[in-house]
Amino acid sequence: MSADGGFEAFYSQSYRPLLRVLLPLVVDVHAAEEIAQEAFLRAYRDWARLSMYDDPRAWLYRVAMRLAVSRWRRLRSAAAALGRYGLPPPVEGPDGVSVAVFAALAQLPLAQRQVLVMHHMLGVPIPEIAAELAVPAGTVKARLFRGRAALAPLLADLEEVVVRG
Repeated sequence: MSADGGFEAFYSQSYRPLLRVLLPLVVDVHAAEEIAQEAFLRAYRDWARLSMYDDPRAWLYRVAMRLAVSRWRRLRSAAAALGRYGLPPPVEGPDGVSVAVFAALAQLPLAQRQVLVMHHMLGVPIPEIAAELAVPAGTVKARLFRGRAALAPLLADLEEVVVRG
């Protein structure tokens, strides 16, 4: 197979057979596809050398098998940790106020959302926001002002937002 365009032919001839080999091993279609894609990515990266092999498909299968074994080992380790430590405690979902604030923020332009989140939720000072976004500090202040003005009517019925700050 030539190094100039042979990879496409190699891929089209080898993808389905590789999946047929991987599927009984990993017993999960999505995992088999992911492993196959990773194996082909590695083959593509090294195609200049690999295309010179007598049987590049053997190399591909060997890489895919190693990836499948690595996946199995990770799953086994995760199962052992789960058995040893049990399930993690449940995580509380967001409260109603947080959901309302997130929904209101989603209605704002990205530039306003960025500065509001950075300043009010993360506590980043205005000069640092300006440096991070590569805009003047006055622009950050203007976006904060416009963002707050746009949020106010969206959150007017939530008095708890004012209490939380």
